[in-house]
Amino acid sequence: MSNKTKKLVWRDETDYFPEEKRYYKESYLERCEVLTDTIEVNWYSKKDDTEEIYFSYGKMHGLIYCNNGEAIDLCEKIKKEIEEEYLKSGDEPSKKFINSFSKKYKVDIPYDLFFDFDIFGFFKELSELDKFH
Repeated sequence: MSNKTKKLVWRDETDYFPEEKRYYKESYLERCEVLTDTIEVNWYSKKDDTEEIYFSYGKMHGLIYCNNGEAIDLCEKIKKEIEEEYLKSGDEPSKKFINSFSKKYKVDIPYDLFFDFDIFGFFKELSELDKFH
């Protein structure tokens, strides 16, 4: 079945996360919605009355910031655009979509995805793995 004939349904996976796992730094996971194994849109509230939306679609992912109360409507718009692109391009978005989507929503790259790394914890885990060899 091609992407164009698939019946697409966004699944709410929020309840998959226990309450204590919904907190990340200064934010709280309000909603996690998944379209496929490679597409998700998450809404986080923050203590400073701002909200952020994390999205992931193939190789494209990022954060979109908005004011308190805007995230629900913005998530729906984002999901609609990503779904339309998925029907056209499949599992990986086109370069044209990446560029226009990023400009339209002022997408930020989540720096902590790449740079917030606990090097000491990593080496501790490696040393514990060595115990089994």
